[in-house]
Amino acid sequence: MNDLTQMASTRTRKRCAVYCRVSSDERLDQEFNSIDAQKEAGHAYVVSQRTEGWMRVADDYDDPGFSGGNTDRPGLKRLMADIERGQIDIVVVYKIDRLTRSLADFSKMVEVFERHGVSFVSVTQQFNTTTSMGRLMLNVLLSFAQFEREVTGERIRDKIAASKRKGLWMGGVPPLGYDVEHRKLVINETEAAVVRRIFAQMLTIGSPTQIAANLALEGITTKAWKTQEGQERVGTRIDKKYLHKLLRNRIYLGELSHKGSWYPGMHDAIIDPGLWGRVHEVLAKDGHRRAVETKTRSRTDALLRGLLYAPSGERMYPTYSCKQGRKYHYYLSKSELRFGASGKSCERLPALEIEAAVVAQIRTVLASPESVVAVVRHIQRTGAKIDEATTVMAMGRLNDVWDQLFPVERHRIANLMIERIDLVDAGEVRGIKVRWREIGWSALIEEFAPNSIGAELLEVEA
Repeated sequence: MNDLTQMASTRTRKRCAVYCRVSSDERLDQEFNSIDAQKEAGHAYVVSQRTEGWMRVADDYDDPGFSGGNTDRPGLKRLMADIERGQIDIVVVYKIDRLTRSLADFSKMVEVFERHGVSFVSVTQQFNTTTSMGRLMLNVLLSFAQFEREVTGERIRDKIAASKRKGLWMGGVPPLGYDVEHRKLVINETEAAVVRRIFAQMLTIGSPTQIAANLALEGITTKAWKTQEGQERVGTRIDKKYLHKLLRNRIYLGELSHKGSWYPGMHDAIIDPGLWGRVHEVLAKDGHRRAVETKTRSRTDALLRGLLYAPSGERMYPTYSCKQGRKYHYYLSKSELRFGASGKSCERLPALEIEAAVVAQIRTVLASPESVVAVVRHIQRTGAKIDEATTVMAMGRLNDVWDQLFPVERHRIANLMIERIDLVDAGEVRGIKVRWREIGWSALIEEFAPNSIGAELLEVEA
């Protein structure tokens, strides 16, 4: 046995774990930046401390291609787990920032190290957390490392902002009508023709829903593009929401945005300012019209708003059309609302017919003795004190005056009683399936019981 081995055997063995990390944005072939170079330096340092009883554990802990800005790293997680299990005495790194670049994360690691009696050593910086001076110097050094990282981040953000102000494309999904070449938007003539057509049809057709339906019939989709990593991104169906965004995108005027401000871009415009202005006059008028319609509908709310669902499971929405001065009310599917008639999942329903069918079920329930008994039992199970006579009077009175109630009041009461209504279309079986609420009935009976405010209001409306 040689002298070094004899000296090491007289000291307590210290199990050393070598941790190595390289960020994805660092060159792996640079000196002392690659995983192999860090390992070599760490192993050599452990060997140099053999007289102190240092010995390297069987496996190293490596994180190639991971940032030091967070702790979400497999190698680091394995290292911390082995420390928790008491299998490590000393952690060896080439530089402190290989372990972490975050002061907050480092402080948490030091707490774990101290709790388990683990020392921390940097090969090139000669720091050791077993001493108070070593801990102080480590914190100072890491503070500067974090400061440098934040300054670098600010410089990058400033560079991006300056590039955008110069009109350069700084990444993201390219808009329909453009491709990206050397950080610059270049017109894709095939797609640009679609964009020009959309703007032109807003002046002739004026309906984003109809325009979207026409595009769908021709198989025209949103932008299909390829990421920097070479991954293909396929286009999807164009809906009116997408068209509204496209029609308001000033990129088509040859501009680029940064933090809410628009700057002249280095790319060519697809839409001229004159066409842009005329289209936005149409959009402004359409927005005003839709705002008026929304207010009108909120004053005379549709009975089944928020309750009716198509056989596909999608919600049905109330709307209306005007012909020869008369309004015709309907319920249509969400898909038809987005894509037009060509995208509908079911036929639109005349409001009078479907509402009459639901009201018939409501009135049957209100007048049915079996329903009254079921409601009483349910309310009593909840702990509320209510008798059958009170329930009979409230439900009967509500049934008698239903036709005299204002539309908004009918809608409110329907929502108290009904959770949802599903349209059923299974071959020859067609109809509606009403799912009644559990708790709404209790509130309804309590509200319209004799001598209550609700009952008095019913008397007034009747």
